[in-house]
Amino acid sequence: MFEKQVYVERRLKLRKKIKSGLVLILGNTESPMNYRSNTYRFRQDSNFLYFFGLDIPGLVGVIDIEDGKDCLYGTDFEIDDVIWMGPQPTLKELGERVGILSTHPLKELSSTINRAIRHGRKIHFLPPYRAENILLLEQLLGISQSMVKTYASVELIKAIVSLRSIKEDVEIAEIEKACAVGYQMHVTAMKMSKPGITEQAITGAIEGVAIAHGYMPSFPIILSQNGETLHNHDHSQTLTSGRLLLVDSGAEIDSHYASDFTRTIPVDGRFTERQKEIYNIVLAANNKAIEMAKPGIPYIDVHRASARVIAEGLINLGLMKGNPDEAVANGAHALFFPHGLGHMMGLDVHDMEDLGENFVGYDDEISRADQFGIAYLRLGRRLQKGFVITVEPGIYFIPALIQKWKSEKINESFINYPAVEAYIGFGGIRIEDDILITENGSRIIGKRVPVTVNEIEETMRG
Repeated sequence: MFEKQVYVERRLKLRKKIKSGLVLILGNTESPMNYRSNTYRFRQDSNFLYFFGLDIPGLVGVIDIEDGKDCLYGTDFEIDDVIWMGPQPTLKELGERVGILSTHPLKELSSTINRAIRHGRKIHFLPPYRAENILLLEQLLGISQSMVKTYASVELIKAIVSLRSIKEDVEIAEIEKACAVGYQMHVTAMKMSKPGITEQAITGAIEGVAIAHGYMPSFPIILSQNGETLHNHDHSQTLTSGRLLLVDSGAEIDSHYASDFTRTIPVDGRFTERQKEIYNIVLAANNKAIEMAKPGIPYIDVHRASARVIAEGLINLGLMKGNPDEAVANGAHALFFPHGLGHMMGLDVHDMEDLGENFVGYDDEISRADQFGIAYLRLGRRLQKGFVITVEPGIYFIPALIQKWKSEKINESFINYPAVEAYIGFGGIRIEDDILITENGSRIIGKRVPVTVNEIEETMRG
């Protein structure tokens, strides 16, 4: 938690962006794994954390725009709870921690909402992603659960995106902590990797790095020799000589701010010449994007520039052909780079995407493209000082996609299909860093995970 004034000021800023009505921000509840008292690790809703800061289940925050009052609803613990959990703060004490003086039993929330509805007041709420909160909104508002998401407040969504997109100094400090642990996770993977060790052993070890700090992975770890599968969560293989290992992982610290890095390393500890050639193209694309990123530039332009580096590099290797600018304009590079360059990051590893990807990554000026590859770009709008984003270009040799494009003669004037087919089985390479947009450019957050061929090989030897 931050100092209570941080949350007071955030709620004041939100109030200035909403014209009228009640803002209803639901916290999360416990979620059972297999029976009621055996629950998954609790994860509070990020918007509730941002405005109310309390990492405790069963709470609801209400911001009354007209009367300027912030209210907290919840249920005080009883003696049976204390026996199992130890002494617990009262709802009043919790409210005081975040600058809220008006606290009420959760059972009174329905009366508050009904009274506002009777007076014709707007109830602003966010699109729910948990079944429990969908049902609660149905109960509170009388909206069929199948229709709840369609009634979410666009005004509230846009207001929150405008606030959460610009990271405060206290937030950046937390992300730095998450990046420091993410660094340790990746260096651990590099030092463990060698022929004969299982993917699962490395996955468990780097997850343990986060847990040993009292943290958790910021998303399910992606770690695989089959790096051509973009989000490969299968960890069943044993590392084999000559293969590449793609590791995409990060830490979520106790304040729930996240990191997200990807490195691709040679199982043998040394890149082959072929691996090195492809790797250095991806690294050049990554460095080009970081160099370009600055306030005012559309991230969709940074994506295209990174794609051009990839196209030019593959043309030089004979895998593509023709003019690199024309190749990118026609989307030919997407055979190898079929995803977007990056996304927002903060309290969520894909920050605020529960609010709607297009609200977060696009705006009235820049809308999502529909061309294969770039259509998956999560962030396209102009960068602003204070954005924290990922930069993650890649090159992948995906057998099914190669065969589909070849059989349909897609972009055959730009792709040397016989040469590309010789790379089937190569896998995939992705390199991902987290950056902060600064006054005049950008900087990598935290210590950069070993990234050059020499740095990786040296780390693996060590």
